[in-house]
Amino acid sequence: MIRIKLLELSDAEGLLALNLRNREFFKPFLPTRAEELYTLDGQLKGIENNLAKRELDQHYAFGIYLKESGELIGTVTLMDVLRGALQSCFIGYYLDEQHNGKGYMSAAVRLAVEYGFQTLGLHRIEAGVMPHNLGSIKVLERAGFQKEGIARKNVKINGKWEDHQVLAILNEDDL
Repeated sequence: MIRIKLLELSDAEGLLALNLRNREFFKPFLPTRAEELYTLDGQLKGIENNLAKRELDQHYAFGIYLKESGELIGTVTLMDVLRGALQSCFIGYYLDEQHNGKGYMSAAVRLAVEYGFQTLGLHRIEAGVMPHNLGSIKVLERAGFQKEGIARKNVKINGKWEDHQVLAILNEDDL
């Protein structure tokens, strides 16, 4: 089915192709993106930034790959890692439009959560999803996330502040 692996500089071309192919599809769900994202140099800089944040234990960006072909079809990221009393982070993800509805993202989220809990020792992983994005909410619920409430006007998407459904999962081994 799929596998995830931490993104490296060698993934820049695959990420560029993914983002170019899905530019319009991703637009309604993501903050406005810089034009640089749609260049190889922009992808390389983004990965370098992610690698620097990983060294600081703040950001873990994974590529989602089809096991059979090795094609990069999406990303899942554990970001804004907080240590100390919180031991938490946020999760974000996106998947190539042509691969939606096949269970790939649910599997990728479960693998990222497993990494967050088992490898990083996190206690809580939180997600925010626009309430009308029912597919994304289902992905999270299938992975064990539970709804906690609405964060009002929480994220600026395409120039408009949007409400987000807050969902979270707790590390059952850390309760």
